[in-house]
Formats: sequence, C-alpha cells, structure tokens
Amino acid sequence: MPQTIDSIDRFFLTLFNGSHSMFLDEFALLFTNTVAWVPLFIALIILVVKNNEKTSQVMLLIGAVALGFLLSDGLADGIVKPLVGRLRPVNDPSMASVVNVVNGYHPSGYSFFSAHAANTFALAMLLTLIIRNTTFSTFMFLWAVGNCWTRLYLGAHYMSDIVVGIIWGCCAGAIAYAVYRRLYYKVSPRLHFISSQYTRSGYSLADIDMVLSVLVITVVVLIMLSCLWAR
Repeated sequence: MPQTIDSIDRFFLTLFNGSHSMFLDEFALLFTNTVAWVPLFIALIILVVKNNEKTSQVMLLIGAVALGFLLSDGLADGIVKPLVGRLRPVNDPSMASVVNVVNGYHPSGYSFFSAHAANTFALAMLLTLIIRNTTFSTFMFLWAVGNCWTRLYLGAHYMSDIVVGIIWGCCAGAIAYAVYRRLYYKVSPRLHFISSQYTRSGYSLADIDMVLSVLVITVVVLIMLSCLWAR
C-alpha cells in the first residue's frame, strides 16, 4: 500500500507540478499567497456583519470560523506535520530530478498534510452550511480547489497531502458548523426565510453577489499581474 500511494503521488506530482509557463508560474505564486485574498476575507466579514442583527450572532459566526481554522490548521501544522515529518516534494533531495522548482519557491515546514487544503475547505464547508446558496458554495469550493492546485503546481505537496487536507478540512468545517448551530438558537429565533432576495438562512443575495464579485475581480487582477510579470 505505501508503494502504491507513493506511485500515485509521483504520478500526480509530475502531472501538475510546473509547466514551463512563466504566466502560470506567476499566477500560482500569487494565488497561493494569503495576502492576495485579503479583499475576499474583508468582503466575507461585511457579509456576516450586514446579515446578522445582533453582535452576539456576528461574534458566534466569527468564533465558528476560528474554531474551523483551529481544527484544520491546528491538526495539520501543530500535530500531524511534526509527527509524520514528510519532506515537501520541492525540498526533498530524492525528488530533485522530478520536481520543477518554480521561481526558487521553497516553502518551509513539512508536507503531510496540506494546511492550505484543510483551511480553505474548512472555510468553504462552514460558510456553505451557514449561508445556504448554491452559487456561493460553488464559487467558494472552486476557490478552495484553486488553492489546492497551486500547492501541487508549486511542488509544495503530494496528492495524498491534498486529499487528506480536503477531507479533514470538510470535517473541520462541519464540526464548527455543528457547534455554531447548537449555540446559534440560544441567541436567535428559529427563522426560515422564503424570499427571492434572501437565502433560506437569511443572507441577502445582493450581499452574496458582492462577495462573489470581489472573488472574481481578485482572480482577474491576479491574471493581469501574472501576464505583466511574466514578460
């Protein structure tokens, strides 16, 4: 089984890692940078604040997000990575002939499992369960998948790192939601919205469109910067 997993990891690594495209090199480096997504995070905070009337509701949701990150990132970076000690492909001398190093990118830390995958899928899962809008969920999960692609492209992780990160991220998001839901009805009435302007959990579709616009605009900006810097 370990040899089979190793073979699968090597196959997908050679499939996704690098492309000799200066544009994709720059795009992957920009996309994987957390700073690039600050506008999206601000838009999500605005969405939460505008669609929750009480301070206790806002703080509860922020606490749920923090719990999701604590579970996903805490287990990955705080416990599993140091215990397993698996070198990242790009930092493993035995993989030097296989891995394409993108613009000298050598992230620190260990490989198993991917905190990027866990964190982004935890956030996507938690907000999907809370907001209950198909379009919003689709965009958030595509954003999470995009982050996973960058980790393979940059040689920061193997496919098994990504898969385990996705699974645990979804679990962490679901656990955080279960805690959120249990506490939410202690500070809020049980309401079910039926409206063409709101989701059934009470989130404005116009505010959701604002968040999605920020996400799309951010991707467009990253593409433009990648084209510019790839010259």
